[in-house]
Amino acid sequence: MARRKTPDDLSVEELRRLLIEKRRKERHDRIELFRRTGRVVAMPDLEPVAADPGASLPLAGPAGPERSPLRQWADRLLLMVEILAVLGLVGVLISGLGIVQDLNREVVAALAPDPPLPTPLVTAVVLPSGHTPPDAQGNTRPNDAEIPEHLRPLVQSLASVPIPTPGPDQAIRIRIPAIDVDAPVVQGDGWEQLKKGVGQHIGSANPGERGNVVLSAHNDVYGQIFRHLDRLVPGDEVILYTRHRQYVYLVTGSAIVEPTQVEVMAPTANPTLTLISCYPYMVNTHRIVVFARLKP
Repeated sequence: MARRKTPDDLSVEELRRLLIEKRRKERHDRIELFRRTGRVVAMPDLEPVAADPGASLPLAGPAGPERSPLRQWADRLLLMVEILAVLGLVGVLISGLGIVQDLNREVVAALAPDPPLPTPLVTAVVLPSGHTPPDAQGNTRPNDAEIPEHLRPLVQSLASVPIPTPGPDQAIRIRIPAIDVDAPVVQGDGWEQLKKGVGQHIGSANPGERGNVVLSAHNDVYGQIFRHLDRLVPGDEVILYTRHRQYVYLVTGSAIVEPTQVEVMAPTANPTLTLISCYPYMVNTHRIVVFARLKP
């Protein structure tokens, strides 16, 4: 009879196998006990545990359910919606940035000082420099008789137009060598302004600018500055001075007009000059107008 091995005589593998068998028997006994007492239903015996210590147990778990085509299309639709939402958000941010930039420009423009604007050309009723012929003592006055009666209130209102402060580009002096004229130029061509020299019509162009420089002066009072305008011929020079430079205009022609022919003062597309005075000398029933253009 073979001698029964003691635990010290068994190898590690044998001890392990005995331990597995013992646990299997204990588990089987418990199941039988539960079956007899009615606490468990009959179950098939589980496969024996592999004795190989290096064997790994199979991974258990139900396989994921396969998605239906409808579900796949729904997922794709949701993805497209999310992409469109992101693009829309980017568009809103870009549009908002543009609006902010526009607002900043508007604020800067609102806070910046307005650039000086030229005074608009005042619509005249009659040509400037009109006055009555001086008497023996040299006394004279504005000739209201040449103004249509229904327009006299308008002329009186135009007399109160404020005189702008002279700027560096406005005329301050005029020379006409052919008739020995050398006189100051003031802003405005009202009665009081023409007592001081040659008056520039408010709103007319400055020397050298595109447009019509309109200058007036008396012919028989207050220096008789424009007494000999009728002697000017085409090609004669008229020199206008500003604070920084001078401009030479060449006479192109002249005309005798009625006091109400104010169209000669209209703006022009090119740099031009218009000189106006009463005519004839010591009669003053008409106006003499001399036209000139800027010398290239």
